Order: sequence, then structure tokens, then C-alpha cells
Amino acid sequence: MEFNEKLQELRKSRGLTQEELAKELFVSRTAVSKWESGRGYPNIDSLKEISRYFSVSIDELICPGEIITAAENEKRETIDHYTSLICGVLDTFTVLLLFLPIFGNGEKTTAAPMFGLTEISFWIVIMYAVIVGSTVLNGICAVIVSRFNKPVRSKQLLISGAVLSVLAVFLFIITRQPYAGIICFAILIIKAYLLLRSNKNL
Repeated sequence: MEFNEKLQELRKSRGLTQEELAKELFVSRTAVSKWESGRGYPNIDSLKEISRYFSVSIDELICPGEIITAAENEKRETIDHYTSLICGVLDTFTVLLLFLPIFGNGEKTTAAPMFGLTEISFWIVIMYAVIVGSTVLNGICAVIVSRFNKPVRSKQLLISGAVLSVLAVFLFIITRQPYAGIICFAILIIKAYLLLRSNKNL
């Protein structure tokens, strides 16, 4: 008997709904549903909690092959979590572009912070602010979502963060702001490296 079938049997033997079992195990109902449908395995801590709650050994709950799969899933989730968190922090750091004097101010030779640009079109400055603000907001959301362990949302924010970084690099390059472009490009490269490394470790 597979783990998902054993879990269903144990839950029903106690006369519990998935939601009631989720409360007892301190997990979401979605997690219990996923385990019982065979679409995933609990992490080691949840396995221990299930074992304690139903007074059965982990060996009775899950076979060695399933333990390996559960460990691999936990490793993947941990890597994804930290990748999302670091990429979110990197996106948040782009707020520095609002204050660092790295922007060329038209024909003037002195560099200026973004909101100190006087010789550049007001609309271009607004575009800079929108792209930087959107990236920072995306980063803050990614950090918050990674805290609550929401893999689907984290993936969406990773994708949107990458798209925003590409747009920022493109915008700064076509408007001849090389220093801002280099900073955004460096952030994009770091994020790409982290994503490639996380996929390689799976």
C-alpha cells in the first residue's frame, strides 16, 4: 500500500476530514489533499507529526523508495525557497537606483541621482521610476511570499522579477544610462546564475 492510501485509511479510521487532519498536523488542507492524491509527500517534520499523531512508525507509513522521493522533494523545496528569497532581496536592492548619483544628466558631465535629473525628459525619468518601483515592489512581494512558503506564487514572482530586470537593462541602455544598466545587468546575471544552479541541483 502506498503512502497516500495509508494516510487516507488512517484519517478515515479516526473519522476526520482533510481539514480536521490538517489542523491537527499544523499544515494546510491543500497539503493533506496533495499527499492523499499522491501528488506529493510531506517533509520530514510533517512525517514525524503524522507518525506521532497516528502512533505508527515512519517505516509503517512510508517505504524506503518513498522516503528518498520525500527527501528529494524537500531538498527541491528548500532550494526553490532560498532562490526566491535571494532574488527577491536583489530586486529590493534596486531601490538604491533612486538615490545613487549614477545617472548622466544630459550634456552635463556631473552624475546625478534619478530625481535630480533636470536635462532629461520628465517622461523618461517617470519611466525609470516606474520600472525601479515595480522591481522593488516585486522583490518585497517575493520576500514575503517566500516567508509563507507558497511555491506557485514564488515562481510567478521569479518570472516577473526576471522580466522586470530585462526591461530595466533595456531601458537604461537605450536611454544611454550605462551605470544604471550595468547594475541592473549584474543583478540579472546573479539571478540567472541562481536559477541555473537551483535547476542543476534538482
